[in-house]
Amino acid sequence: MSTSTRGPDLRRSGPFIGMAGMATTFFLYAWSAFAVRDVVSLVVLPLVWLVLFVLAAAWFTSHPYRVLALPFLAAAVWFGAMLT
Repeated sequence: MSTSTRGPDLRRSGPFIGMAGMATTFFLYAWSAFAVRDVVSLVVLPLVWLVLFVLAAAWFTSHPYRVLALPFLAAAVWFGAMLT
């Protein structure tokens, strides 16, 4: 009887988790564009999210751990922008 004690392989599943996180942070950025009516929320933040999303798509196969970290970066940027 062989039991495998291996955990999840983040090299394979990490990019999918990261892209799901980027989709989740999209709702934060979209909410701020509607709720907070200033130039930063209407123009700059959606562009920042779009750049991060394109970066996640570009890194999907080549840098899976970086894709996994991008939603945390996106949330931190959004939180910092909401504090200012």
